[in-house]
Amino acid sequence: MAWRRDKVKMCVLEEKECIHCGECDRCDLNPEKICDSCGKCIRMPEAEYYEIQIDEIMNTEEK
Repeated sequence: MAWRRDKVKMCVLEEKECIHCGECDRCDLNPEKICDSCGKCIRMPEAEYYEIQIDEIMNTEEK
């Protein structure tokens, strides 16, 4: 995806402009590790079902 000056990318963790810090790519269980989508952070063996709260759905398609 090419960077466009007229379209500012927003941070997914905070209400601010993205500064490409990489914090959103970090593992929730081990912040020294890059997330590899293993799912360990959402596994709860004692639960009957799993729940993920979705705050926002973002359309990142360029038009």
